[in-house]
Order: sequence, then structure tokens, then C-alpha cells
Amino acid sequence: MDEHVIGIALGSGLGSGLGSGPLTDAMVLPAGGSLPRDRLVRPCAVPEIVFVMSSALAGPGITAATALTAVGSVYGGLTVIDEGAPRLFVLGPVGVAPGSVDLSLEACLLEVNGRVVDSATGAAVQGHPARALARAANDHAADGRAIEPGWIVLTGGMTEPVSLDGVVGAHFTHLGSVYLS
Repeated sequence: MDEHVIGIALGSGLGSGLGSGPLTDAMVLPAGGSLPRDRLVRPCAVPEIVFVMSSALAGPGITAATALTAVGSVYGGLTVIDEGAPRLFVLGPVGVAPGSVDLSLEACLLEVNGRVVDSATGAAVQGHPARALARAANDHAADGRAIEPGWIVLTGGMTEPVSLDGVVGAHFTHLGSVYLS
């Protein structure tokens, strides 16, 4: 089966320690779905602020403010990291307009099996998730590439990764809750 690129994982957050990489349609998990553990070795998860692009974004010279004008909606999400790379992701159910909430202050509580194990705000992602997006657009410009309309952009982990032992939940202030099990 051919996989299609549907976005990019920026790997620019607190707990990711990863470089940028493509997202494909095979990496999408349905909300509330079970993790395909047979495809994973030591999965862990990080909460992320996720952008869905409404227009192309091409550097150079892109600022965080400019980057936000190309975003159609913002979601909370969880990314599954395995063997040092993003493998799967799930989007939360609530999408908001990018200007409707201060994303640097968007808080997230991360829980494992009903117990809060970490918390963060969007500021954990380069001070503001839009800075990660702007940086990616400018980096892509060096290769003559753009971030495309309709793409999903995972901006980077807001916390350190947690092991996927049981049910992991991320509860965002304005972006709802998302779970993996």
C-alpha cells in the first residue's frame, strides 16, 4: 500500500529531541482507537499542539505571526514515538481558529491511567508553537519546499514522553481531551 504525505512532524518541542519528518496517512490513529502494539517496540507519547494548514507557507522570512495566518485550525493531539521517531498520532475532537486562543498559554495536563504525571503550556514549544511552524517553513525554503495547504503539522512535544502503559490522556484548556490506549 502506498503511503501519502499529509503533513510534517516538527520534533521541536520539549520532550521530542527529534528532527522534522513527514507524516503519512498510515500514521493516523482514530480518536479513541487502540494502539497497534504489534507494530511498536517501546512506544511512548507526548502531547502536542497541532495545526491544520489552510494555505501554503513558504519561507524565507516567515515569522510566527505570518505562520499563524496560514493556519486554518488548531487541535490538541498525542504523538506516539517509538525508537526515537514519531510513528503514529491522534487528533483531539476540538478544533479552534488560531486567533481565538493564546497558544503559548494553552495548558495541557498529561495523565497515565487517570493519574496526572506532567503538565505544560504551549510555551514549551519554542516559546510559542507558531515559532516552530515559522522555523520549519524557513528551513524548508532552503530546499525549495513549502508547507502545503491541508497538511497536519505536529509542532513538537509539550512534555517529556511517557510510556504507553495503559491509557494516556492529554487534557487541553481549550482544545479538549484526547486518549490513547
